[in-house]
Amino acid sequence: MGRKWNNIKEKKASKDANTSRVYAKFGREIYVAAKQGEPDPESNQNLKVVLERAKTYSVPKAIIDRAIEKAKGGSDENYDELRYEGFGPNGSMIIVDTLTNNVNRTVAEVRSAFKKNNGNMGVSGAVSFMFDATAVIGLEGKSADEVLELLMGADLDVRDVIEEEDSVIVYAEPDQFHAVQEAFKNADITEFTVAELTMLAQNDVELPEDVQAQFEKLIDALEDLEDVQQVYHNVDLG
Repeated sequence: MGRKWNNIKEKKASKDANTSRVYAKFGREIYVAAKQGEPDPESNQNLKVVLERAKTYSVPKAIIDRAIEKAKGGSDENYDELRYEGFGPNGSMIIVDTLTNNVNRTVAEVRSAFKKNNGNMGVSGAVSFMFDATAVIGLEGKSADEVLELLMGADLDVRDVIEEEDSVIVYAEPDQFHAVQEAFKNADITEFTVAELTMLAQNDVELPEDVQAQFEKLIDALEDLEDVQQVYHNVDLG
């Protein structure tokens, strides 16, 4: 596991601190998850994942409730989940996940963001084979050995458990997301620093300082797009 997850989370939190963008994106994601199944996280696993993520980003309860109520109210607003893949400077790899009610607008905006920032879009599958879908769950107050013992006691064999600064980060298969959280909750651990289903690069790359600045500009341009929910890449930003 190349990049430290806490560093990624801190940079995202700092970038979103003074905007409502992150809340708007979560509102949309919660609405879609609630509408696709039951608007109850206990019976809708996708919704449960989104709500756990929202909690780690301190999304206000009012925004969560509003999105769920909108889904309950039978809104006819529909979104397509689309993934775009491409390349940044020096062959860096990028995955862009979107929720959109206008596919033509979204693909045009994503393509433009790549083109204007020294990148280019690829075809479906161009880079995703170099990433692994991964559940990432972090907590404080325990050592890696204690977490490993706890998971073994729950008969869970995860990919890795790593101490990162003041947290312990568990990397697991996506279908283990809920089982890992339940194991922690059964041990009275209910607060998580990270709770994500993400795409992690199999190999990270480092860029020269000037090229890294170009790359970060491209990532910012993509994340600023209204329809973009998540951006994944293989660059170690340190």
